[in-house]
Amino acid sequence: MSSLITCASTGRVRRIRRGRFLTCSLLLVTAMLGATNAHARAGDVPRPSDSGGAKITAVRQIDARTRDLTVSSPAMHQSIPVRVILPKNWTTHRRATFPVLYMLHGGDDDYTSWTRETDIEALAKNSDVLVVMPDGGRAGYYTDWNAGAPRWETFHTRELVRLMEKSYRASSSRAIMGLSMGGFGALNYAAHHHGMFRYVASMSSYVDLNDGAARLALALGANREGTDLQKVWGDPDTDARIWQAHNPAAMPAAFRGTKVHLSSGDGTPGPLDTAHTLDVVFVGALAEAQLPQSMKKFAESLRSSGVETTTHFYRPGTHSWPYWKRELHTLWPAVQRALK
Repeated sequence: MSSLITCASTGRVRRIRRGRFLTCSLLLVTAMLGATNAHARAGDVPRPSDSGGAKITAVRQIDARTRDLTVSSPAMHQSIPVRVILPKNWTTHRRATFPVLYMLHGGDDDYTSWTRETDIEALAKNSDVLVVMPDGGRAGYYTDWNAGAPRWETFHTRELVRLMEKSYRASSSRAIMGLSMGGFGALNYAAHHHGMFRYVASMSSYVDLNDGAARLALALGANREGTDLQKVWGDPDTDARIWQAHNPAAMPAAFRGTKVHLSSGDGTPGPLDTAHTLDVVFVGALAEAQLPQSMKKFAESLRSSGVETTTHFYRPGTHSWPYWKRELHTLWPAVQRALK
């Protein structure tokens, strides 16, 4: 997302020069008002019958059940880090397969964010779910780029899924969740791969690429990371078909058969924001305030299309980790039920 939004999405406190901060803030407010009116060999050939040629080249043990994997990816033409939390009985039940929860991080962040900012390890302590947290790039948008590379979607939904089945005994029972940019990615993956995920949860994500505020947020975030959005989805006008193919709001019927959960705050700062500086709170407030309207509209279209949909629109709530951590706790029982 934008430099404003991604600063909030990481949950990190940063100093922002006053001039840049005010300029970006004014741009985001204007958009909101407008909306209201390591490397793989080049010769590796993917094999359809397995993990597409992806290989685990290194494993680092973090604790008794947490591992950091280095995955050599033909789709990405480089190695990508992935953090996994093993199921409770993964070691003792050596012939068993286990359901999987994929967790996608937000913009300007990485695969360590969920364990860094939440207590997911404690939540998963008594669970027999394999938790997989792959890197998705600081501004990768969970997309096979129109320019040909990178190919994040192919890596996550083909190579990594098959690799987890092959090497970590993952079953075909899958759920996926993400926040901010990761929530957008989770929705697109569920829509593009019908039947792959039983449950998808999107926290504080833009859901409509036709929304003016969402487009400005994307442009600012891409600019901050040195990314050309035309390389991601092409020109918004001449390549509108590609943009709409990655626009969750444009394809509600694609979610039929998958349970969908949408959540966001209203942008009002609250007690959970006390650990942040005023700048970060203000940024998080602006970033979150634009989301509920489009998410509510999307939820209505999902229900009209026959998709089982739940929502949680809370007040107060900014675009920051304390609220996402709380939402993770709220969602955890539903995720466990969906994966049974």
